[in-house]
This record gives sequence, structure tokens and C-alpha cells, in this order.
Amino acid sequence: MSKTVPAIVHIGLGAFHRAHQAVYLQSYYDRTGDDSWHICAANIRSNQAIVDALHDADHCYPVVAYESEDAATVTNVRVLSETLFAGSDKSALVQRLIDPATRLVTLTVTEKGYGLLSNGEDLNQEDPAIAADWQSLDAPKSVPGLLLAAIHARAAQGLAPFTVLSCDNLPHNGRRVQTAVCLLAQRHYPELVDGIQAMSFPSSMVDRIVPAVTDEAIAKSARWVGKQDPLVVVTEQFSQWVVEDNFANGRPDWELDGVTMVDDVEPYETMKLRLLNGAHSLLAYAGLLLGHSTVDQAVNDPVLRALVLAYFGEARVTVKVAVDLDEYCRALLKRFANNSLHHQLAQIAMDGSQKVPQRWLRGVIDRRRQGLDSPIAVLALACWMAHLRGEGVQGASYPINDPLAGSLKHCVDHEPSAYVAKLMALDALVPTACGDDNRFVTQLVASLARVSDCATTEALKKLFVDVTP
Repeated sequence: MSKTVPAIVHIGLGAFHRAHQAVYLQSYYDRTGDDSWHICAANIRSNQAIVDALHDADHCYPVVAYESEDAATVTNVRVLSETLFAGSDKSALVQRLIDPATRLVTLTVTEKGYGLLSNGEDLNQEDPAIAADWQSLDAPKSVPGLLLAAIHARAAQGLAPFTVLSCDNLPHNGRRVQTAVCLLAQRHYPELVDGIQAMSFPSSMVDRIVPAVTDEAIAKSARWVGKQDPLVVVTEQFSQWVVEDNFANGRPDWELDGVTMVDDVEPYETMKLRLLNGAHSLLAYAGLLLGHSTVDQAVNDPVLRALVLAYFGEARVTVKVAVDLDEYCRALLKRFANNSLHHQLAQIAMDGSQKVPQRWLRGVIDRRRQGLDSPIAVLALACWMAHLRGEGVQGASYPINDPLAGSLKHCVDHEPSAYVAKLMALDALVPTACGDDNRFVTQLVASLARVSDCATTEALKKLFVDVTP
């Protein structure tokens, strides 16, 4: 392994990063031999175990990409030069961000990692890390706080700013992280705000289904890896990365490795969020209510498959991109049905309050502007709201994992009209254009009441059939 100081610092060392960005960078390295763009990757909230395990394995691990149960390819990733766990002590990560060699900072920290309310314009002061950084940046805890502390230190040393590239499922994700950093800067270093606004914060659209790694997946991958490797990451063959070409300090020429470099990522972001992610969430909440556990089980249920097709028809009128959407939606169904991944619906269902505004509510607003209702999205929202009660229609219970769990808990025990009213009052969740739309609110109350009245899976399936065109 090269001793070259890595030019990329990545925050969020999860399975997705290891199966997506790192794989593209491995392709670049294999093609060029240029190790200057290797990665220092860090976790800041959890999973020190993966950081330590990668360190012990010299930062090498395999990625198994399945086309089916009987067809897969293996990539041996060797572009991580360093791994850090920055839990209670983030000083080593801050020093790496400040290092003159650092030219690019990339992020996969999930929607909640940006510390913003759903409007994308205000900091979420209920986030403990944001609240702490609002008071003091002496020991930054949030992603915006870490970036701001490093930007401040680099400016004091006369170092060029790094580029910050978001790789999370958020519209305008580059602008969102820039906004969060600027809001903190207005509090602590107002003299830096203009400079931060002039920095490069490109957006990107990422797409690859990467389930959480299980013992079963590790055992199954031995057929392809040659041994049971606990560091293996499993994924699908499909992979896409669309990146806004706005980099201040250079970048790999990874367009030669399959990355699509564009001037405007937004149309691709909208396509992915509304169609893939929106359908994924629909399958998750409706599927869990029906007792399914994996995406392939859910999409192979004829009732849910028809519901997804109806959702595609509804959502696609809000998507304006130079892509064959018929073919895109057909490919999504094939990807969802890949039974080699065992992608857990519970994994998709978590953090729903962070996902629902981008995947469904923005689409509802766009359709309303066209004079259209959104009956399938309204039904999907009702399924999410029923899901938040923590049990399927047959009574099986499951935990709710959501950063707004405390606020949501005060909504779920009420009858449908009061539940919806309390939900609409959550500014951190619901855009004003939805909360003020009486027609939408009335439809949501009616849909939630119908879902809530279903005491059996047969009754819920009949409801889904009834609302499917």
C-alpha cells in the first residue's frame, strides 16, 4: 500500500461508500496507477468495528456484485489508505481535513447528517450535534461543524479550500451542505461566509442498491471471494454516479471509469428520488404492513407490484430528464426483484421523516401545480403513518428508527384526523405547500382511516387493489 497522503477525506464509512465511490476510484487507480487520490475514510457516529477491521486488513476488502444468485463479479478494493473512528474525539479527523494534501471531502452521512430541517434552509436545533456546535466549535460534533472548523483553520494557514462533494440521496445535496456550513459560519465566523459561498460544493446523484451486510451474505459470498471475508460488501451489478463538474482543486478523470459529469445534476436527482427511492419507500412501508421482509418478496407480490407501477405512472410526470423513463422503470422492477441481495425493507424504512419530504411530498407539490391529485403518494404516506405505530396489520411488532421519533410518537396514538393535523404541524417534516393544502390533507385523513381500518393482510391488499388504476 502506498504511503502517499490521501487527497480525499470521506465521512461516512458505510457499506454504500465501500461499494460505490470506492469502487469507481479503484477503477481509476487500476487504469492510471495514480495513488494520490486514495481515501482517508472516517465514521463519526458509530461502527468503530468496521474502522478497526479495515485497519487490520490493510484497508483492503472485496465487493461482490450480483446479477443473480448464480452470477456475480468481484472487485478487490485497495484505495483506502487510512480509516478513522471519530466518535467522542474528532481531533484526528479535523487534522486530516486541515492537511494541505486534502483536496476533496466526500460525504455519505444520510439525510439526517446535514443537520437541516426539511426545508433545507434552517439548521435543526433538535439535533444534539448541531445544538452543541451552535454553542461552540471548540470540539465540533456535526458534519457541518467539522467542515467549518477545518475551513476556518485552513483559511488561517492560507491554504486553498477543499471541494466538498455530497454523495447522499438528497436533492441539491451540494447546496444543502454548503447552506448548513454557512448557517454555522454566520454564528461563529461571519467573516468566512462569503468565502464559503465561493467554495465548490458540487452535487451528485448516486445509485446502487447496497444492503446491510449479514452473516448469511458473508457466507454466501465465499463462493465468489474464495473464503468467508467479514469485510465483504455485497451489491447489485448496476451502478450509476452523476456528478456536477465543479471542482476547485482538480479531480480524478473518472468519467473514463463510468462517472457521468454534467453541469446540472438536478434532473437526475429528481428521477432517482421520485422513481427509485419513492418506490423503495412505498414497498418498505406497504410491504412491512403486509408482513414482507425483503424488497424482492414485496415487489414479487402481485398487489404491491401493481401498486408500484401505479406509483411510477403518477410520479414520472414530475420528472423532466433526457432518459427513457419507460426503460428506466422496467429496469427498476428488475433490480428490485434481484433475490440475491435480500435487501431488508426495515433498512429502507428507517429515518422515514428524512426521506418522505424528498421522495413523496415534493412530488405531491409538483403534481398539484399541474392541477393533479396524487392518490398513490397519499396512500404511501398513509402506510408510512400506519407503520409508525410499530406493528403490521396482523399484529407483528417492530422498532421505529427515526431521528424525529420523539415528535412522531406524540402523533401516532390519535385518530386519523388528529394524527394528520399533528403531523402537518411538524415544520421539520412537512413543507408549507402540503400543510396548507386542504384538499391534500382531507385525502390523507381519508386514506389513513382506510389503512387503519384494515385488520388483516387480505383487507389491506383489497384496499391496495381498489386504489390501483
